[in-house]
Amino acid sequence: MDYFSSVTLRGAGVSLVPLSMDHVADLAAGADEAIWRWMPSWHHLPGTMTDFVTAALELQKARRIVPFTTIDRRTRKVVGSTRFHYVEPEHRRLEIGVTWIATAFQRSHVNSEAKLLQLWYAFEIPKCRRVEWKTDAENLKSRAAIARLGAREEGCFRKHMIYPDGRNRDSVYFAITDDLWPTAKEALVARLGYPFEPSLTVEGRDGVSDTA
Repeated sequence: MDYFSSVTLRGAGVSLVPLSMDHVADLAAGADEAIWRWMPSWHHLPGTMTDFVTAALELQKARRIVPFTTIDRRTRKVVGSTRFHYVEPEHRRLEIGVTWIATAFQRSHVNSEAKLLQLWYAFEIPKCRRVEWKTDAENLKSRAAIARLGAREEGCFRKHMIYPDGRNRDSVYFAITDDLWPTAKEALVARLGYPFEPSLTVEGRDGVSDTA
């Protein structure tokens, strides 16, 4: 499987579908200002979601990222976005990032199953050796959420980024490696609280399906 394949990932409650310009209006409707405090760029103002999607699609065309729109299958609503980026096929690693979820769907099944789908795909389809995350060192909520995935904290990059409002960002890095994935998967499936039966479609064709 090509690391940059355009795929749709489906679970019982969440679908991750290829990001498209068709999603701009729905994404903009859920882009509350508070979501963007910890993001390197901000897209809550009118018209800025178009820039977010356009830039993502350009990076996808350049084979640098695989961006998704997150859909809650229970309500059929577009509720956010996430992506694989910093993809290094030769080293069989990638990062999950630029993840945001509309405020009304936070602390629900959405993020848990979306992350599980991404991890399942990364480790079991292209066979990654390592999946990474990074977050602001001051974002304790995000750090705790990443740790709950079974990721290990690996260090801090000081003065790593500058936010649009001039604030400094020190970034803390986390990772799950392939040897830790079976244990992490078992815990995440148990925490989900309903059967995890992922499937994927590749470029419009029925692809691999698997059960956890």
